[in-house]
Amino acid sequence: MKKRNKRRTIRRVILEMKSIAPWLILGGVLDIAAVLCAVAAPEILGDLVERLWEYREGGVSVLPTLLPGIWFLVALYVGSGLLSLINARLISRTVSRHFTCAVRIQMSDKIRRLPVSYVDQTPVGDVLNRMIDDVSEMSGYIFQIYSVMVEGVFQILLISVAMFRENAVLASFIILATPLSVYLSSKLAAVSGKHYDRLFEKTGELTEIVEECFSNFATTKAYNLESYTQDLHGKVNDQVRDSAAKANFTGGVVQPLIAFSNALVYIFINLIGGWLMLRHGIGVGTVVTVVLYARMLASPLEQIAGGLSYLNHIEPCAARVYEMLDREEEPIRTGNVPQPLRGGVEFRDVCFSYTPEQPLIEHMNLRVEPGQKVAIVGPTGAGKTTIVNLLMGFYDIDGGEILLDGSPMASMSREKIRECFGMVLQDTWLFRGTVAENVAYGKPDATREEVEAVCRRALCHRFIQTMPQGYDTVIGEDTVNLSGGERQLLTIARAMLLDRPLLILDEATSNVDTRTELLIQQAMDQLMAGRTCFVIAHRLSTIVNADRILVMDHGKILEQGTHRSLLEKQGFYYRLYQSQYAV
Repeated sequence: MKKRNKRRTIRRVILEMKSIAPWLILGGVLDIAAVLCAVAAPEILGDLVERLWEYREGGVSVLPTLLPGIWFLVALYVGSGLLSLINARLISRTVSRHFTCAVRIQMSDKIRRLPVSYVDQTPVGDVLNRMIDDVSEMSGYIFQIYSVMVEGVFQILLISVAMFRENAVLASFIILATPLSVYLSSKLAAVSGKHYDRLFEKTGELTEIVEECFSNFATTKAYNLESYTQDLHGKVNDQVRDSAAKANFTGGVVQPLIAFSNALVYIFINLIGGWLMLRHGIGVGTVVTVVLYARMLASPLEQIAGGLSYLNHIEPCAARVYEMLDREEEPIRTGNVPQPLRGGVEFRDVCFSYTPEQPLIEHMNLRVEPGQKVAIVGPTGAGKTTIVNLLMGFYDIDGGEILLDGSPMASMSREKIRECFGMVLQDTWLFRGTVAENVAYGKPDATREEVEAVCRRALCHRFIQTMPQGYDTVIGEDTVNLSGGERQLLTIARAMLLDRPLLILDEATSNVDTRTELLIQQAMDQLMAGRTCFVIAHRLSTIVNADRILVMDHGKILEQGTHRSLLEKQGFYYRLYQSQYAV
């Protein structure tokens, strides 16, 4: 990432903090008060030392005059510590509650508005890593940077003024040494930034590998790929370790190096102070005060140097978060679907491709009457599922138009369009919850009676009753005591409960045995009655009763007609059918 982009990212992080500006201002006031207490202390201590020096020369009792100053000095240090503690807790709670939470809500809301293509092309582990780890890194270091920059800069200004008030010569020597510390810290911070970029990139890869390994654990075991996945994990983990070591070293060496340079300055200040005291009659209290200020100045310089390192730490995290938040969203469409909806669908000169270099659907024309059952068949990659993606508005077409009851779908709200479709996919998905909650996923206010009724129609009521708590049995995506067919039956019941005018079945019976398939086909016939249905099937036996069969290959409709008429043509469909059932 270019330097100016890094600056833009950091600037955006700072602007992002405007939502918590009132709390940050309060924290800044507390910080300034703590600094004032801390800066006032050396002057009082120097005055006390001066009095002790006078006591050595004059022999008068000085204890009564020292006690008020001592108590005041203790009060200043206690007050500075308490103010710093209160401010730390205030800023920590503010950043964690309002900043971190707000950014994660923004990301969650952003995902909802992103096109389906982003989710299809982005690994789940990468999204999780951005939402969890990257945001946590941002919030943790924002607190430190804010505290360092506000307190550190203000402390340097006050200490500089106080030193010049005490002695301009000593103060000038200290101030002249300051640019060296800043220069060293900025150079080292720039080097560490490159390593942090690679660190967070490799951390994202590692998260993806772990997520894939656990998601496909059974497949990994079945193919004896444990060693392969372990080696892959180990390789990326080594890269993460090396990047982390380099980043932490270059980032961590900043403060010790600054501390070393400040220690050298501290030594010379003591020597010069002693020489001025002996040769030019400067009071011992003045020398002590300036020496204490010099020591105090080292702390904010080290903090600022660390802050520059922190900036390079959070910048890659922030860049990944903002890259996701800045993604182009789906265009907002607000139109309503025709009412009452009959369910007629028409593809008029439709063109679509997932990538410009590989056209898929070119100038497709198709008209489906309300209530028709249309089956779509063809080899893998023919474009069958693409038709579903276009109907559901998951992808926008490149040309032409799709009409719903004669009205262009491009002018209708995607949410309203999807409310018209019931859908059963080949890949079943169950969330962690009860059986009843899973069936009622699309209709949370459904009664238990409605849930049980559709489960009877979907032929899953009987096996649900055999479960430990029946409809209240907790299941989930990782449930191992449900067969693939039983899981599919539950998703079919889920679609039945929605009772929508259009229905999409994408290989809905692919995970069901032949006997169960016949029973489900009967329930499906009842479900599809009076609805416009699109059925994607590889098993041609499931679509022999379709009103129309579309035979697709490479995005084109090669043939269409009924099962009998297509067999009589002895064309592409005939060959597909023979490949499945010829002996």
